[in-house]
Amino acid sequence: MKIVPITGLEAPELRPYRTLRRPVEHRQQGIFVAEGEKVVRRLLESKLETVSILMTPEWLTIYQPLLEVRSGDLSVFIADKRHVEAIVGFHLHQGIMAVGRIPQPARLDDVLAASARPYLLVAVDGLTNAENLGVLVRNCAAFGVQAFLVGENSSSPYLRRAVRNSMGTVFDLPVVHVSSLVGTLDRIRTIHKIRVLAAHPHAREKVIQEARLTEDSCLVFGSEGEGVSPEVLAVCDEAVAIPMKEGVDSLNVASASAVFLYEVQRQRKL
Repeated sequence: MKIVPITGLEAPELRPYRTLRRPVEHRQQGIFVAEGEKVVRRLLESKLETVSILMTPEWLTIYQPLLEVRSGDLSVFIADKRHVEAIVGFHLHQGIMAVGRIPQPARLDDVLAASARPYLLVAVDGLTNAENLGVLVRNCAAFGVQAFLVGENSSSPYLRRAVRNSMGTVFDLPVVHVSSLVGTLDRIRTIHKIRVLAAHPHAREKVIQEARLTEDSCLVFGSEGEGVSPEVLAVCDEAVAIPMKEGVDSLNVASASAVFLYEVQRQRKL
């Protein structure tokens, strides 16, 4: 661990904190930003690599025991709150942030081999809103999802706002990035014999209580505007909706995921 007091923006190691609004640049570098005390603590407690931390002096005493057990070349930048806010470019309430290394994507076969049955997977199709993505990840962690499949047209759960809204639960959830969600779901059905169910607000044939969720299942959530795409729907075993009051089209995808995942838990009586 290397403690570095700072008063300005010059250090090249501080660049990730100066470019918080450039998510593409961060992804190209294979890094993500964690904001706030709980999220940074979860990062340090996880198996992921922490590259650096930027904090105000009062946090150093609190975090010292956790920092000392971390392996690797970890830089801890210390600055007063005024300088921290100047570096990040906005008001930072808690005065602590960190840069972590995005892990290698998990392999679905490896996750399944290490997981207990019945399997519970979640896939996202066309979900680009980072806040909703983060809350969905948090729901997955809360309800015991074993793998989170990110389709080729969805955003990364390691975007800064997604990490923040997940409250750092993404650090311990296996994330599987797929180049073809249609192909992956088809393989899940035909090879692994896992039922694939689309959480689709326009599906009126079956409501969630009627779905068989006690067996191996993969739930697919789509974008807020369009839901699950027709191409993905075509490879799902069935589409299932949440029953709602007349005149209400749908729930926010993050809210809908909580309802679906709770129903899985209820049926499995975990």
